[in-house]
Amino acid sequence: MPITDPEGSRDSIRKIIHIDMDAFYASVEQRDRPELRGKPVIVGGDPDRRGVVAACSYEARRYGIHSAMAAVTARRRCPAAVFLRPRFEVYRSVSCRIREIFMRYTDLVEPLSLDEAFLDVTRNKKEMASATLIARAIKAEIREETGLTASAGVSFNKFLAKIASDFNKPDGITVVTPEMAGDFIDRLPIGKFFGVGRSTEARMHALGVRTGADLRQLEISDLLRHFGKAGRFFYGIARGRDDRPVTPDRIRKSLGKETTLSEDIDDPDRMLVILEEIAHKIEDLVRTHEIRARTVVLKVKYADFRTVTRSATLSAPVENADVIMTHIADLLSKTTDGRQKVRLLGITLSNFAGDAEAPRCHQQLPLPLFI
Repeated sequence: MPITDPEGSRDSIRKIIHIDMDAFYASVEQRDRPELRGKPVIVGGDPDRRGVVAACSYEARRYGIHSAMAAVTARRRCPAAVFLRPRFEVYRSVSCRIREIFMRYTDLVEPLSLDEAFLDVTRNKKEMASATLIARAIKAEIREETGLTASAGVSFNKFLAKIASDFNKPDGITVVTPEMAGDFIDRLPIGKFFGVGRSTEARMHALGVRTGADLRQLEISDLLRHFGKAGRFFYGIARGRDDRPVTPDRIRKSLGKETTLSEDIDDPDRMLVILEEIAHKIEDLVRTHEIRARTVVLKVKYADFRTVTRSATLSAPVENADVIMTHIADLLSKTTDGRQKVRLLGITLSNFAGDAEAPRCHQQLPLPLFI
């Protein structure tokens, strides 16, 4: 089932690339410490102090280790793993160099995190007609200039490009043309769809939805009834529709990070450990974006998808993670009592003193959406 743009003209079809660095933090560590190559490397918190995994190498992933997992659990699964504290200054430096490579091809670059970005190369600086060739050239330049590998997804919209980049990791490239899109989506396991975590996947399965083909059989009214506003999004992407443009850095009214947990949890202490990891990333954003924010917002999404937020407005601008966490513990106590399971946690800063500037390459890229 080919999918075409609404006007039916191939000339108007966009060419979108999603570049995703392979096990970025861990790969940087293995690059800089050759003795770690081929070994399970875990970047994150101390397993003896209730730390959380921020990232891990492919060798560690074979043991079922993943981001946001408790570090003590990761050590239990792989006692031989090497645990390292993150070196964000190094990661940001490498990330900036990668972004400079992107900018050789297009100014339409939308960073999602230190290790991934969308590029719109419909019209590009090299005047290359093939987005696939551009993706290959970018991957080659990244490897040559940083010693790291990246995977790429190439398609006509952001949803398909992002999904495609994950299909042939590491160091792979996957292309989804309009002619291929229908079959690609139909075969796609529902858990691979953007916005479908474990809880949503279970609810989809309960409805008999296991693939994109199954999802496309549901009426929009059914999706809205079961998934609220997200139902409209699911209805569109099941049909390959995603009109979101690639948006370069811009002035923001708020800035924050959140993580969808790999499993629902009800332990407030563990929540605080995860939130502290996020707070340290927010601290880095404060420096990167030269932000002066006075309001800290905590976001909690429960297992039943109810979302609550609590905020605190400070007398002085936020400067570091310690200041953020001074208020987060109190805010968390106002959102959960330890009896309700939580699937997502996030922290946002707002109430800026003047407009926050968009990130510039020499000021580094934003930090990841996950921890």
